[in-house]
Amino acid sequence: MEITPILSKRVKKVFKKLAQKLSLDRQKYSGVTTNPIKNVFLNKLTKNTIDMYERNCDIKNFSKLVLSNPENDSHNKIVDELFSNGVIDPFEDEKLLKLSDNTKFLRELGLLDD
Repeated sequence: MEITPILSKRVKKVFKKLAQKLSLDRQKYSGVTTNPIKNVFLNKLTKNTIDMYERNCDIKNFSKLVLSNPENDSHNKIVDELFSNGVIDPFEDEKLLKLSDNTKFLRELGLLDD
């Protein structure tokens, strides 16, 4: 999965602002006073930058995992094993019908009047 050009420009802009913040922090510790409003803004910007970076990493890792081997069907084996061990299939017609007749459940959803 490739990053779109707009997102790429956005990421570059955010990293540029992060570099500016780090530069400001370095100046702050060298004895130069800074504006506290700027610090709040830059701290929020830093958090947003980290969130965007983590999201980008998650997307890359997920894409890598999903596209790694399209022939891998181990998930089907895991589900079959769960069903053979007694896990109830929620999409069975019989179970859905039983759930639709469950007045307590329907009342909790607000679909039935008391």
